[in-house]
Amino acid sequence: MKDIEYDIMNQSLKLFTAGPVACFPEVLEAMKTQMFSHRSREYQELHMETIELLSWFLETRKTILLFPSSGTGVMEASIRNAVSHGGKVLVTIIGAFGERYAEVVESNGRTAIKLEFKWGEPVDLDRLKEALDLNPDIEAVAVTHNETSTGVLNPLKDIAKIVKKYDKLLFVDAVSSMGAADIKFDEWKIDIVFSSSQKAFGVPPGLAMAALSDEALELSRNMSGKGWYFDLYKYYKVQLEKKSTPSTPPIPQIIGLNVILKKIRDMGKYNWLDMYRRRSERIREGVREIGLRLFAKEGFESPTITTIYSPEGIDGSIIYEEMRKRGFELAKGYGRIKKITFRIGNMGDIKDEDIDEMLKNLREVIEELKSR
Repeated sequence: MKDIEYDIMNQSLKLFTAGPVACFPEVLEAMKTQMFSHRSREYQELHMETIELLSWFLETRKTILLFPSSGTGVMEASIRNAVSHGGKVLVTIIGAFGERYAEVVESNGRTAIKLEFKWGEPVDLDRLKEALDLNPDIEAVAVTHNETSTGVLNPLKDIAKIVKKYDKLLFVDAVSSMGAADIKFDEWKIDIVFSSSQKAFGVPPGLAMAALSDEALELSRNMSGKGWYFDLYKYYKVQLEKKSTPSTPPIPQIIGLNVILKKIRDMGKYNWLDMYRRRSERIREGVREIGLRLFAKEGFESPTITTIYSPEGIDGSIIYEEMRKRGFELAKGYGRIKKITFRIGNMGDIKDEDIDEMLKNLREVIEELKSR
């Protein structure tokens, strides 16, 4: 059988993807270290320092956990650990990853009450209140903080305020927002928020992280049938007693996350978040100058990814392929809007001059495709 030939080690594409993203150089350098036991004193120190840094970043004194997983693994854990068997979850859906959350709810024997909104728009707060009034027996509300398919950032603070007024659990998918958008876990009274390493933190994939409220942790402790691998209370106990994880953690990724959190600390959290805001604004401004339309409702644009309407009659995937020929890896449209959109991510190690070069090439590609 012939080996597949591709030059993965020397690929030179500039990444403007939805993730994985271009990793920061200091992250890659730190991850080159020789391995050590995840039961060693060295790992314990690394683990607990990383927990402390995440606690600082998320502004919480509650439980932080690390998982050898993608973010979707913790999405499933939120349901299996904190919602009763057959229990109802109000799932707010503004795009493809809200739809995924609903699928996860249903596939784990719980009931998803779907609250769907027009793609490109955020959760409507009045409709959220109406749904909570109509479904007093729901146990939790699931929210996608930043919808990667549509490039919309939900108003999480306002959503949280409403959910807590109704005394419901709040689960937040922050996979493409954590590290680029502000999350105040304690102040907003979130119950579970989760993310993963390969997005705004600019670390390779394989590591997920979550913050849990005391109530969520207690629900996990008493929940039956939650499985072994994503037993949140088990993770909490092992971390408390062994300063580690129940199974082997992705040590290189944890080293990388540790390094990037220290970089954020040294830069200043809000200076870091402002960096992401300025990047996304630079891309949106450039896209408008080319004459393209943005998919997200104005005022709710993502700080990490921009979803763009492709010109009429041009499949978004063609723009992706043409940009790839020029050395730029963008992201294809996703879900039901796959053919009419394409996406530009701005996570990880990206410089302003990279953005300007990408936009120059995008303009040329659009002009060429329109002239065919």
